[in-house]
Amino acid sequence: MRDEKHDHAVLAQLRDRIYTGHYAPGQSLPQVKIATELQISRTPLREAFRMLEREGLVIARQGRGTFVASTLAPASLRHHDELRAELERWLRAALAAGLDEESIRALISATLRESLARRVA
Repeated sequence: MRDEKHDHAVLAQLRDRIYTGHYAPGQSLPQVKIATELQISRTPLREAFRMLEREGLVIARQGRGTFVASTLAPASLRHHDELRAELERWLRAALAAGLDEESIRALISATLRESLARRVA
């Protein structure tokens, strides 16, 4: 039986790595190395690759492997270091306030959803 929650977590990790420039456009994504880095088996990794291909983030080339198709625009990536430092300060404050990882994730997700909803409305 497949663990869909685990598969989703693998997909999210890979998507995050692509979006944040950890993997660059055109870069090969070697399954064995990535499976080792993420401490997962290759089965959920292959499924995540298929989903990322449907999203247009990776390209599978028969006999050659899987490659990053696109990532965030360089202008966006330029701001990551500053934003990451700001987020790390916020995370330290959240941990000091007694929030655990699940509470932090929930607060970030809810705030993001509400903020985006206000922008659309």
